[in-house]
Amino acid sequence: MVFDSYLIKKVYALYPERVSAARKLLNRPLTLTEKILYCHLWNGTPDKPYDRGVSYVDFAPDRVAMQDATAQMALLQFMTAGRQKVAVPSTVHCDHLIQAKTGAETDLKNALDINSEVYDFLSSVSDKYGLGFWKPGAGIIHQVVLENYAFPGGMMIGTDSHTPNAGGLGMVAIGVGGADAVDVMAGMAWELKFPKLIGVKLTGKMSGWTSAKDVILKVAGILTVKGGTGAIVEYFGEGAKNISCTGKGTICNMGAEIGATTSTFGYDEKMAEYLRGTDRAEIADMADTVREHLTGDPEVYAHPEKYFDRVIEIDLNTLEPHVNGPFTPDLAWPISEFAKAVQGNKWPAKLEVGLIGSCTNSSYEDITRAASLAQQAANKNLEFKSEYTVTPGSELVRYTVERDGYLNVFEKIGGVVLANACGPCIGQWARHGADKKEKNSIITSFNRNFAKRNDGNPNTHAFVASPEIVTALAIAGDLTFNPLTDALINSKGESVKLDEPVGIDFPPRGFAVEDNGYQAPATDGTQVKVAVDPASDRLQLLEPFKAWEGKDLTGLRLLIKTKGKCTTDHISMAGPWLKYRGHLDNISNNLLTGALNFFNDQPDSVKNPLTGNYEGVPAVGRMLKAAGEFSIVVGEENYGEGSSREHAAMEPRFLAVRAVLVKSFARIHETNLKKQGVLALTFANPTDYDKILEDDTFDVLGLTTFAPGKLLTIRLNHKNGSTESFEVNHTYNTQQIEWFKEGSALNIIRKQMA
Repeated sequence: MVFDSYLIKKVYALYPERVSAARKLLNRPLTLTEKILYCHLWNGTPDKPYDRGVSYVDFAPDRVAMQDATAQMALLQFMTAGRQKVAVPSTVHCDHLIQAKTGAETDLKNALDINSEVYDFLSSVSDKYGLGFWKPGAGIIHQVVLENYAFPGGMMIGTDSHTPNAGGLGMVAIGVGGADAVDVMAGMAWELKFPKLIGVKLTGKMSGWTSAKDVILKVAGILTVKGGTGAIVEYFGEGAKNISCTGKGTICNMGAEIGATTSTFGYDEKMAEYLRGTDRAEIADMADTVREHLTGDPEVYAHPEKYFDRVIEIDLNTLEPHVNGPFTPDLAWPISEFAKAVQGNKWPAKLEVGLIGSCTNSSYEDITRAASLAQQAANKNLEFKSEYTVTPGSELVRYTVERDGYLNVFEKIGGVVLANACGPCIGQWARHGADKKEKNSIITSFNRNFAKRNDGNPNTHAFVASPEIVTALAIAGDLTFNPLTDALINSKGESVKLDEPVGIDFPPRGFAVEDNGYQAPATDGTQVKVAVDPASDRLQLLEPFKAWEGKDLTGLRLLIKTKGKCTTDHISMAGPWLKYRGHLDNISNNLLTGALNFFNDQPDSVKNPLTGNYEGVPAVGRMLKAAGEFSIVVGEENYGEGSSREHAAMEPRFLAVRAVLVKSFARIHETNLKKQGVLALTFANPTDYDKILEDDTFDVLGLTTFAPGKLLTIRLNHKNGSTESFEVNHTYNTQQIEWFKEGSALNIIRKQMA
């Protein structure tokens, strides 16, 4: 089925003129990224060049996608915007609220019962405002988008940090917070600082045990979790053309782990094949008519150092399979060095669980490569020594691999097939024994491996690898096993080796599905009622945040000075808290409970400035709010790394946090804070972080003359009566300053729609 073909036709009709105009403005050849960005300017045909990493630019994305956990808050905000229908094609995907426990059928049934209130809300609000609705069990948002909505040269935003998965089909697809989605759905421009460009040249061709996953695991090791911040990563070269469309999606998906704005590939035959294989030949035919505009100019790829801010080259002929982790996705180990790392660092070598699937690696190709190893194990009298789970990415993939016999292969040697949902990848995993907090190791084909993310156990050492490496290590039950070189002893006492995995891009008989789970919106939604029970503990209508008082902020209390890595998982945990994603008051009870307090190295234990006692962060925040006090949060590098969840910005705002002061921000989180009216500030001198004492109060000075590029001042008031001041940076432009002054970006939309 082809969705929104009229939109794609319109986009492609504009490409020749707009690419030509951009090329003349810049007076040079263009990268693919530049073509897509300049073809999606809010003001239409390009009339001026933009400076990378400097210029704020208004864009007009083609579509919006939201998963159920983030869609609740986004749509609660949209309901207050005053529109009768979304301005661009938009979709909701129910994939986050299904908990993995026993197996697909039972888990889905339980989710439908437990989450009925939320699903009914999302279904009805989609009906009312014209959004496509993908029911629970339909699949994970990013795989469903790739199969149905992504198209070469398009631009979309999505309320999930792994929205870049659509780059596998040549899109610029960017993860955002819900307030950004509201802008676009309300028919307004979407703002982004024009990104820098990182080029990754791929040469050669992968073979044997190496897969697309290993490309991004290698890149993560090179760039680290913040090396891509403020940049779009563009992959090119003959090696790129040899990677399947879904393999490209895997690479782009996990680009979120290097902080990249997004990642993308130029249109090629692999993409055309995928479009045709997913019943979108019409889109492939349209793309072929503007093929030259859907990839970078030849001169760019011939001399990439002239056109990209940084160039990385990877030879796929020599690329080894990688295993990344634990506790961070950029700690990269070639498989030949991994066993030594496990032993040298005294990580638990016994592998407890291997998990494949998720939005990152759940394609037909991924499943068939892993199944080829499972079949070998059965043939060679081996079985899984570790627990093993399989998470299909969509009902289309699940139905097809079941039809073709692959799911049965996993089940025959002890694997468990989970629902088409995020499950263990986002902490929706009822893992038995996790509450004991025992030191253990798991390995997944997911994208993130922060402490406690998968099962809530801070002592679970989570590693990330390709589905085939995960499968091989689960068969061995040992992290020190190298399937490329080592043998295993089977049930007959024989020494056997696993042969290289073999996969298939497309099912020989084509994809098939009985019910893909899609629900079209009502033709006329004006009569649809969206009811939110005032007594609900899952859904809560929003009250606007108050506008700025018009003066400097003085006497801010220190809520917490965080130590070390502080991701959005630390700020607003997922797992069991997902049930409250539509209820701002209730979910605020998890605010910063995972963050380490600098002053005592304890999570969820901060000094209450009103009592002197050590209490949980949310409890202190609520007490300060009740007393009419405001507070500040202080952090270190890459604060807010990880998910796009805007709850990590809305919760501090709700509990009266007025400013967040850190050494550096992750892109999405900084924007989310700005959108919600929280001051996002960075130390001009990072060593000033060390000056902050536990009993300090803070004054933010210079707000009455708040202006782009003009530094603000923090004055510390120490308990002993002394004071000291230092300058702080910000990245606010004129429009963003108005968000702060009005109390939130949404308050401005309300005014404009009134």
